[in-house]
Amino acid sequence: MGQIGGSLDAFIGAVHRRAATFDNEIELVCGVFSQSPEKSKATGKALYLPDNRVYESFEEMILREKELPEGERMDFVSIVTPNHMHFPPAKMALENGFHVICDKPMTLNLEEAKELVKVVEQTGLVFGLTHNYTGYPMIKEAREIVRSGKLGKIRKVVVEYPQGWLSKYEEGNNYKQAIWRTDPTKSGAAGCMGDIGTHAENLAEYVTGLKIDELCADLSTFVPGRLLDDDGNVLLRFEGGAKGVLHASQISNGEENALKIYVYGELGGLEWHQMEPNTLHYKSQEGHRLLRPAVGDLSAAAKAHGRMPSGHPEGFFEAFANIYRNFAFAVKAHMNGQQPDPLYDFPSVYDGVRGLAFIDTVLASSSSNEKWTKFIE
Repeated sequence: MGQIGGSLDAFIGAVHRRAATFDNEIELVCGVFSQSPEKSKATGKALYLPDNRVYESFEEMILREKELPEGERMDFVSIVTPNHMHFPPAKMALENGFHVICDKPMTLNLEEAKELVKVVEQTGLVFGLTHNYTGYPMIKEAREIVRSGKLGKIRKVVVEYPQGWLSKYEEGNNYKQAIWRTDPTKSGAAGCMGDIGTHAENLAEYVTGLKIDELCADLSTFVPGRLLDDDGNVLLRFEGGAKGVLHASQISNGEENALKIYVYGELGGLEWHQMEPNTLHYKSQEGHRLLRPAVGDLSAAAKAHGRMPSGHPEGFFEAFANIYRNFAFAVKAHMNGQQPDPLYDFPSVYDGVRGLAFIDTVLASSSSNEKWTKFIE
């Protein structure tokens, strides 16, 4: 793996590195970790990389790595930069023969996302997107329960993602994460909805297998001086007739990372909280069961993504690592001319397009007087 972004003082770069190397399937061999050459070199040194494998730009890294012998050069690129710097290195890496795994949202806008789909399809290379919450064993179990028909026809989906860290004007306090995430030139046209609303959208579609068809959105910017939305409420209509509600907020004072999903069908319901990821609530009028990793007769998908003996908590790193491990399996399969095992799935470039289309549809709906806005494809 070569990494773009993720210097020592970056928010999520170290999480990606730890997740990638969790299973000894992936080795970090090179990187350009910052726009600052000094920061990049300092990060490379701290990670024990040789000086000649720490680069000053992603262009230099891609071209120089391409010149190295197969088996020595990087096999794929991990992109962990702010949103506006996802598309340029992803496109260049793919065009030069390197697989790509990228943080979300996939690109700055829908136009770039659609172009990236074309590049992935033309090159035939593997592209992964780190919607990491899909890596939890109990989310895999939830998806399999829905697929099995045990809930019957899905009627209602509620997904919420409240945070409180932007309750104040943090971008005025030299807070790097707040500065770029609320800057439309770096984050894109949406703030909260692009940052965490896309996680909620992806989780709802992943678990249910249903695509959002129409929505009615109301976005707000509560903190004075902020340029992008910091709160949003969205009514959802899914293909097949299910209805839903999506709520995302970064001004929900006191909340940490409280992603939750509720799925209700004709025969039963499911409930999962990211803050308590080891528990999946399986409910019906006849009773209530708690499902846990490594306990009882779980699906093959849940078993394949569990890592601990029963009674030992699994968390954020393990879920993130599942995404990287599954991506590594797919890259290996590609190298060997094989099809990847669908049991080891991960979000793709097409999920990335859905995320950007969701942002555009929410923005269009929130600024419209029409009640319902068709999902923009």
